[in-house]
Amino acid sequence: MFSKFTRVAAPVSAQGTRAFGRWAHVKMGPKDPILGVTEAFKASTHPEKISVGVGAYRDDDGKPVVLPSVKEAEKRVVAANLDNEYLPITGLGKFNDLALDLAYGPARKDHTVALQALSGTGSLRLLAGYLVKNWDGPLPTVYISNPSWGNHFPIFEHAGLKTEKYTYYDPKTIGLNFEGMMADILAAPENSVFLLHATAHNPTGIDPNMEQWKQISEAMKQKGHFCAFDMAYQGFASGSCEQDAAGFRYFVDQGHKVCLMQSMAKNFGLYGQRTGCFSLVCEDADEASRVMSQLKIVARAIWSSPPLHGARVCQYILEDEVLKQQWFDEVKGMADRIISMRHALKDAVKAAGSTRNWDHITEQIGMFCFSGMTPEQVDQMADEHAIYMTRNGRISMAGVTSKNVGRIAQCMHEVTKGEN
Repeated sequence: MFSKFTRVAAPVSAQGTRAFGRWAHVKMGPKDPILGVTEAFKASTHPEKISVGVGAYRDDDGKPVVLPSVKEAEKRVVAANLDNEYLPITGLGKFNDLALDLAYGPARKDHTVALQALSGTGSLRLLAGYLVKNWDGPLPTVYISNPSWGNHFPIFEHAGLKTEKYTYYDPKTIGLNFEGMMADILAAPENSVFLLHATAHNPTGIDPNMEQWKQISEAMKQKGHFCAFDMAYQGFASGSCEQDAAGFRYFVDQGHKVCLMQSMAKNFGLYGQRTGCFSLVCEDADEASRVMSQLKIVARAIWSSPPLHGARVCQYILEDEVLKQQWFDEVKGMADRIISMRHALKDAVKAAGSTRNWDHITEQIGMFCFSGMTPEQVDQMADEHAIYMTRNGRISMAGVTSKNVGRIAQCMHEVTKGEN
């Protein structure tokens, strides 16, 4: 028995020296697949190296963009001489209200609770924490599309939830495997959680059409599943905020008590400001009050108070009709540039001599193109041509420009021509 004055000797290694490596047992974690692409690109000395891996908008010169509407809103924020005090746990109330209007539109229901969150990632983590603390009964399985954004799985798993994949992508058609998706929805245990991409599915750029959304909604109702939507690209896919929200709004109109994880990173270009909104549709005012109280407990333990500046910028844009219309036009401009690059890339691959069907390049939408190239072909693109992308063949169309599209297309033909 040790007394409180007993000194415990430090562990001694085989060599007789004291060992203080408390974390010596910790293993090296795997590299993030996205960050690994960036690191490889930076390390390359190729004079014509190209990165089409980053999930951020770039102009036709490959440069980051700060939207003019955002610059104007920032000027107004500074001119207002506001303080920098902590926001409440729920965030900037006016921003939350405007974010709900943007996402839900006419479908918006009473008793929808909203908290400002750290963009899409923070919104997802808030949902995960809320589910762990408040699900009625055994914890649900969270079903995530196969494939999906790589961070979806660890966010829920680190919170203690089990994840499973549901069928989504068909490699044979480079399109949606709708039959497989429907079968998995109906085969999942009742009262499961399904994570859905509201628009511009990441990484495939393949979305259900409206008729398919209706069938998905009906299947979800039949099984009593809880539908959680990740909306990272509203307006950024088609150029229309209304069109990009149509599937999500249909679910709300049909009475689903949905959850929405809303990010302002892409469509406002506020990547580093970590601006987003988490919302959940409740049954009545009493339920909304109780749900909000529990969400605040989770948010308090994660970030306590959300970032202020990005929320103010969004508020200033969305509450001013002139500035809001300017922003709508700028979002459409970004979407239109990406769409034009899709057509340019498809045409250039054909012009390079490829006889493969590349129609999927223009049929997909949003920032990403799921090229259909194999991991080995992606490696070849990097090793032989210094063109870098994730190994699943995902091309960030924002990285394709009028200056590099010809070289990208030629190299795509070179690594795939054996399959022509």
